[in-house]
Amino acid sequence: MTPSPAAGSGEQASGDGEIAATVSGLMPQARAELAELVAFRSVADPAQFPVSECEAAAKWVAGALRSEGFQDVAVLDTPDGTQSVYGLLPGPEGAPTVLLYAHYDVQPPLDEDAWHTPPFTLTEREGRWYGRGAADCKGGIIMHLLALRALRAGGGVPVTVKFIAEGSEEQGTGGLQRYAEAHPQLLTADTIVIGDTGNFRAGLPTVTATLRGMAALQVRVETLEGNLHSGQFGGAAPDALAALIRTLDSVRAPDGSTVIDGMEPGAGWDGLEYPEADFRRDARVLDGVALTGSASVAESIWARPSVTVLGIDCPPVVGATASVQASARAAVSLRVPPGADTEKATELLISHLESHVPWGARISVEVVGQGQPFRADTGSPAYKAMADALRIAYDGEEMQIAGQGGSIPLCDTLASLYPQAEILLIGLSEPEAQIHAVNESVSPEELERLSVAEALFLQRYARRA
Repeated sequence: MTPSPAAGSGEQASGDGEIAATVSGLMPQARAELAELVAFRSVADPAQFPVSECEAAAKWVAGALRSEGFQDVAVLDTPDGTQSVYGLLPGPEGAPTVLLYAHYDVQPPLDEDAWHTPPFTLTEREGRWYGRGAADCKGGIIMHLLALRALRAGGGVPVTVKFIAEGSEEQGTGGLQRYAEAHPQLLTADTIVIGDTGNFRAGLPTVTATLRGMAALQVRVETLEGNLHSGQFGGAAPDALAALIRTLDSVRAPDGSTVIDGMEPGAGWDGLEYPEADFRRDARVLDGVALTGSASVAESIWARPSVTVLGIDCPPVVGATASVQASARAAVSLRVPPGADTEKATELLISHLESHVPWGARISVEVVGQGQPFRADTGSPAYKAMADALRIAYDGEEMQIAGQGGSIPLCDTLASLYPQAEILLIGLSEPEAQIHAVNESVSPEELERLSVAEALFLQRYARRA
């Protein structure tokens, strides 16, 4: 990978080429380290995996920071019972401070038998590295380390760097957010680079300008004191599972779009468009199955609210008895568009569910986690520096600006705590990565290019500041 002629002066272009060559030479080490990180089953849910797996991953990150010369390295116990890892790398006197963020906790592997390779063993196949967290977001930790190593090899890191690796992002339980609010000086920075999004397409450099907020809820419906024989009582006895299904269906319009009483549909989208054919391929939509909603794909996933049923507690088909169910429970995810308030949206959804439960069934809703939406200022000096860096790392491709349907709750917290800080979002989760699904993977070429881009960005940002 060589820098494009757009790099500027001959001296600067030469330096850019040295960074690219250094990162290229570091890729075998990066693969070995990512394999070590992926091996930790760091799902931040003690109901599924032991807490020791997350603690071991946090210890690994802390050791990596110490090896890179970071000071004040600490494993922080956050209020939700998880751990975050912090370190400080001092830069030249008067240099700006850049906070680098990623997270080491991962989604559950889901059906391990559906993986082509073991989910917690980094495996190379057809030019990609497969494993849970390879892209989201253990690869982001490696990306930050690669960028810093390339700068150190070329003479030094020109900014003061703060590094934070979170252990509760995937659960949305807000541990690091609450810790930051209680210790506001810890993460203060001039610019923040969130390494947890992804390019719109592999090879197309993209920064994420908007994130939807999120709320995780558990909904329980109860109708009977206990299960009943479906032949003896079915037809008159109120079925809790059927009541839950009807309640959840009430948040869908006939075209499949989300409808919540009292909630506005969203403010529209005027950025990068997402062609329907591309989305159908990326989402692996079956032939003949329609997309939901009538808005464009980009508006639907980046600028409108959505509700997803993540799971239902009910008897499985195998082993089910002929019974009317007395109670049923569902896990529900609400995504909130930029410009809306997550707490208000959550209240509206709860009110909607309570008012649509049939037959007078008893309903209770527990809010498990929340995060506010986010919108970045893409006209800031940091974005201009990133645009230059990405153009070089991607051989002249211009930086694109897109939204993200997912959530990174910390972003809104950081924007509130440090309103003068510029926040940029990049990362390795392009569509082929299939994050949160089986067979998650990362493109080593994306890892290499984005590591080069981050190093070049830090250089250019230091000069502009």
